[in-house]
Amino acid sequence: MLRRRSGRDHEQTILFACGRLDGRCGGGRRLSAPAAGLATRAFWFLRHGETDWNAQNRSQGNVDIPLNAAGLAQARVAAGLLAHRGIVTLVSSPLSRARVTAEIVAAAIGVAVSFDDGLHEAAFGVEEGQPMTAWFADWIAGVATPAEAETFAALRVRATAAINRALARPAPVLVVAHGALFRAVRAEMGLAPNVRTPNATPLFCTPGAPWTLTPAG
Repeated sequence: MLRRRSGRDHEQTILFACGRLDGRCGGGRRLSAPAAGLATRAFWFLRHGETDWNAQNRSQGNVDIPLNAAGLAQARVAAGLLAHRGIVTLVSSPLSRARVTAEIVAAAIGVAVSFDDGLHEAAFGVEEGQPMTAWFADWIAGVATPAEAETFAALRVRATAAINRALARPAPVLVVAHGALFRAVRAEMGLAPNVRTPNATPLFCTPGAPWTLTPAG
């Protein structure tokens, strides 16, 4: 069962969700200007390492799926990439796939982990554990929300508030969280939202119109 809403959002997803990290599509168009809600401070973002459900293309939501062996290895590589970046604040989702990723990084960089419930993954309702099919793009566009799920608009508000709480702390800041949540953050940054963020790839997020995302290397 889906809750449906018609409107221009679906057309915008077709026009702009083109798969580029910088949000640029054909003809140099971007999704939108950055929304005013996100604090204009640079920060690091890290999606958790891989889980078995990631590998199977199943939606996780708030089901607490642990990292698999590949995800643990990815977290260790990310920790190496984030060493010597001067990070002094590390804030994570409390879900174990993010928490363990954050703890591996924290051990490498010598910073304690704080947790913010506002960084937990989107609730996908009846679609949790199901394949990531066409329903997911419709959910992002605001056209259809699975029964018992959080709307993408509500996720965007929650994610922005959680990121802003992290950015109010001493910089440089590292946020460790989730893929769908970062899609909402991308929307707030003025970037095309429906772009997959790779597992355990540190991104340096720089304010702008739109923001710039630079993988660590």
